[in-house]
Amino acid sequence: MSAHQPWNSVHLIADLVGGRGLDDAALIERVLRRAAEVAGATVLEVRLHSFGVGQGVTGIALLAESHISIHSWPEEAFAAIDIFLCGATCHPEAALAAIAEGLQAEVRTQQLVRRAVRD
Repeated sequence: MSAHQPWNSVHLIADLVGGRGLDDAALIERVLRRAAEVAGATVLEVRLHSFGVGQGVTGIALLAESHISIHSWPEEAFAAIDIFLCGATCHPEAALAAIAEGLQAEVRTQQLVRRAVRD
């Protein structure tokens, strides 16, 4: 990281409710990849773990710009989302909208934290 570059990042956390496919690792991978795409981020790798049929999935899309993660509880129709993006050209709100749409879920809560290495 160059001392001449302003390096700002945004950390968006959200709770989704009423989603579908929260136990479907293949669907969740497609949703994470789409979220990164619409956010303007570059996917380096997607890692997921399914806890079994009808159970949740935990996963992360590792991005050149940081990460997008999900932890789902299909039995509660609930998913916790964490979107951390660096750089002025990334759009975490677009990523969240893509995740909600892809999982047919509603955003119950969201919190945006602006983070900066320097001002």
